[in-house]
This record gives sequence, C-alpha cells and structure tokens, in this order.
Amino acid sequence: MSDTPKTDFIREIIAADLASGKHATTITRFPPEPNGYLHIGHAKAICLNFGIARENAASGARCHLRFDDTNPAKEETEYVESIKSDVKWLGFDWGENLFFASDYFEFFYECAVALINKGLAYVDRQTAEQIKETRGNLTVPGKESPYRDTPPEENLDLFTRMRAGEFKEGEAVLRAKIDMASPNMNLRDPVIYRIMHAHHHNTGDAWCIYPMYDYAHPLEDAVEKITHSLCTLEFEIHRPLYDWVIEHCPVPAKPRQIEFARLNLTYTVMSKRKLLQLVKEGLVEGWDDPRMPTLSGLRRRGYPAAAIRHFCQRIGITKYNGTTDVALLEFDVRDHLNTVVPRRMAVLDPLKLVIENWPAGESEEVEIDNHPKDPAMGTRTLKLSREVWIERDDFQEEPEKKYFRLGPGRYVRLRGGYIVHCTGFNKDAEGRITEVHCEYLPGTKGADAPEGVKCKAAIHWVSVEHGVDAEVRLYDRLFTEADPDDAEGGFVTVINPDSLTKVRAYVEPELAGVEPEFSCQFERLGYFVADQKDHRPGVHLVFNRTVALRDSWK
Repeated sequence: MSDTPKTDFIREIIAADLASGKHATTITRFPPEPNGYLHIGHAKAICLNFGIARENAASGARCHLRFDDTNPAKEETEYVESIKSDVKWLGFDWGENLFFASDYFEFFYECAVALINKGLAYVDRQTAEQIKETRGNLTVPGKESPYRDTPPEENLDLFTRMRAGEFKEGEAVLRAKIDMASPNMNLRDPVIYRIMHAHHHNTGDAWCIYPMYDYAHPLEDAVEKITHSLCTLEFEIHRPLYDWVIEHCPVPAKPRQIEFARLNLTYTVMSKRKLLQLVKEGLVEGWDDPRMPTLSGLRRRGYPAAAIRHFCQRIGITKYNGTTDVALLEFDVRDHLNTVVPRRMAVLDPLKLVIENWPAGESEEVEIDNHPKDPAMGTRTLKLSREVWIERDDFQEEPEKKYFRLGPGRYVRLRGGYIVHCTGFNKDAEGRITEVHCEYLPGTKGADAPEGVKCKAAIHWVSVEHGVDAEVRLYDRLFTEADPDDAEGGFVTVINPDSLTKVRAYVEPELAGVEPEFSCQFERLGYFVADQKDHRPGVHLVFNRTVALRDSWK
C-alpha cells in the first residue's frame, strides 16, 4: 500500500511556482480551531498540507500546525492536545512549527488600527440584529450603518476603549469598510472584531476583544509567510475578503488561497456541531467512541493510520464536491490489515462441541500458522482438548444446500487439528441446541481426509479448558441512512440501534496477555483490536471489531 500522492491541480500550481522561481520553497499550514476533535475529513487536509511539505522537503518546505484559537467561548486545551496527538498518530510532525493565532493578537490589533487610520474600518454601535437586518440579501443591497462615516480619530478612541473593557458584549463591534452593495455578502462591511469577556486558554484574561476568522485567517497566513493557503471549497466565496485584508493591512507576505473539495462520506456526519451534539446528548460514549468518524474514534476502533493515509491518497484532490462511499474507506482498512496483522481464533457465539473419543483431561498441541501468506509471522501452538467452543452457525441440524460445515453425520476439520465426525447433539426444553457430539479421526491432523470421507470445510475453535473469557464489541455504522444530514426529522432520528452489540466470547489463551491496540484477525470473523481504554491484559479483555472480513452492509 503506497502513500505516493496522485498529481492534482494544487500540486501542479505549486510545482509551477517553484519552477518559475516565484517561491524558493513551499510553506503550507493545517489550521484547526480547537473546538472539537479532528475527524476523517480533517485527515484529508492534514495529508494534503503535510504531504506537500514532505514531497518538497529538498527545497526546505514545511507545514505549520497552527491553532486558530480566536473564539474562547468554544475552545479548550483538551482539544488542543487531542489535535496534536491525532496529527502525530496519522504520521506527521510539525517540528518547531507549532503556532497559535492567539500569539498574533497584538499584530491583529495593530492591523485593525492601520485600517481605522486609513478610513477602512469603523466601530459600529448597532445591535447584532440591526446589523443583520441592514446587510440586505442576494438581490437587495445592504444599508450603510449610521456609524460608517465616523472620523478615524473617534473610531480609534472607541476601539481603544473596546480593548480596555469599557463596553459590554454586543455594545460595539469593529467593521471593515468595504462595499454594502457588493454582490458578495462577505464584503458588506463584515465584522472583524467583537467583544467577548471570556477566559482564553492561551492568553488568559489579557484580551476582551477577539478577531473574527475571516479577518484573522489571512493575517495568520501572512505573518507566518505561508505560500499556499489551502482551504476547502466553502471558503471560495470568502477569498475576496481574504485578499482585501492582505492588500490593506501592513503584512510581511502575500499568501495565495486555493480551494479544494472537502471529504464527505456516506453514513457519516462531519459537522463538529453535530458530533458535539452526539457527545453531549450521550448518543455515543465520547469523542473517541469507535463509531465516531473522529481520528481518535477510528484509532480506537483499530483503523490503521497508514490505511487512512492511503484512502486520502486514493480519493485525491479535486475542485468539485462529492460524496465518497464509506465502503471505500472500509476496503482500504481491510486491505491493509489483511497483509500486516496476525491471525487468532475467537468464538463469539459459542456452542460446545464434545469429542467423545478423546480421553478426558488430556490435551494435544497443534501448530497453527499466524498468517497464511506470510511465513515470516511464524506459527503458534494451541492445546486441543476433549471439549471445544465452536460458532453456533458452524452447525446446522438440517444443513441447507451448499452448507459444508458441521451437521448430523457430517465431517469438518478443526483448524490446525483433526477432522471430526458429528455423531449427535442435545437440545434444551425450548428446542435450542446446547451441545454437539462428535468423534475425531486419528491420523488426520495435518493430513488429507481418508478415502470416502467428504470434508470440505475447516472451522475455528477455542478450547473450553484453555480458552479465556473476553468482551467483544461489534461495531457497525452509526447511521442507517447514507445521508443522515438529509434525514427527515434530523440526523439523530436515523442512528443505527445496532451500531454496537456487546457479546461474551472465548478467545485463545495468548490473547489474554496482549496490550491495548494489539490488532489481529479473528479467523473467519473479521479484524479486531484490543480496546485502547478498557482492555486490561490478564484482567479484563475487551476487543473491538474494526471491520468485517467483507462488506455485508445492505
């Protein structure tokens, strides 16, 4: 599985800029707001920005990790630390290039003062409702504020007093003076500063005025001398304001904003607001719930970082929005795990199989390969005994057509061991099969079936005597509809009630000692990982299903 990127229009632009000498190197940035955990959509932006820096490392290219922390009401240190952890886990390192927008607050303020002195910004004392009412719409131009022509000296005095904390929230804002008749609503004298008496995770209580994103974003890029500011398509309509700020403020560099299509996945919501709602309403068990599309959730579910990187490389970078089938992501995860993780045996829906001609109290070692196509992974030794657990659906009282596993009078091989012949079964009062009886065929361990014996299948098993109890969590897609955002009644109405099923299972003894995040294939069942938080070796075993062996979603 290769991480080699496809050629795309952004990389072509960068290559041309480097070839022409416009830029000696490339500086990109990944600028998350620390108001939630990163999700799979952010992975696409991370792979793009850090990937371009890695590809152009010979010219000294770099990618900054910058926290756009301009809204203290929604941002927390917890989110900062989770983002740093996720970026590193995904395989990227920012080195010395870690920045916070809040580190530039004084610079933002100086730029605002420069705009005021040029007559390009003014303090507006209207209410938020009044400002909204006078913005107009796509067919009606906005109405100028009665404060629009306030002299620069007076605006500067008011802005200074705003910073000093003389006004309450909502009593005044600073607006850029651009064009109230512009067809682009973002240019109709946008608010660039608002008052917020809130504690900031990085600057504490030093500030009570905070810049708006559309104002801070270009200034952050400029002060860091970003060459190519890569944004998703929803920022395309904001680009004229981005360029206006760069043009009229005293900045040390002029970055270029380029937009690309964001990642949308079926059966998934990407909105941070909606993900936060799932967490706050207890519809999931936190940001790192394995059903969540967050990177921490995907990691806890057992998704490998390499598979996510490959998925982002596969879907590529385009200029047009679309929706990718989540099955493609699951395919990349399955494809990667198939080659790198060992095999183990576990029984999730246990049915006891008694080998009647096996001596009671005795066991025999069987050697099983850890990977059928990779001898380098070696083998392991398990003990086969008189009683073993098998999967309930590996026995049928009345076998259907093309069913080759166990049934009355039928033969099947126990994985790595002997061929057994079913001799009978027991039922309880409700008619449920409680136990299956069989006899093993001596001489068939590691050997073909004797003449006249039809054995077309091998099944996995766990010794009753030597197996270990475990909790297995069967995760599935969180939503039942491909487009939960479009569901009538809202996305929470189409949450899949079967997105998590917990079962008591039996696993082979070696799994009792594995550490959290150990990943393997439970033979014939799927790929599983020891839970990052709840799995305790030798004490409480918890395994999460990462993905089934094949896509069975309907």
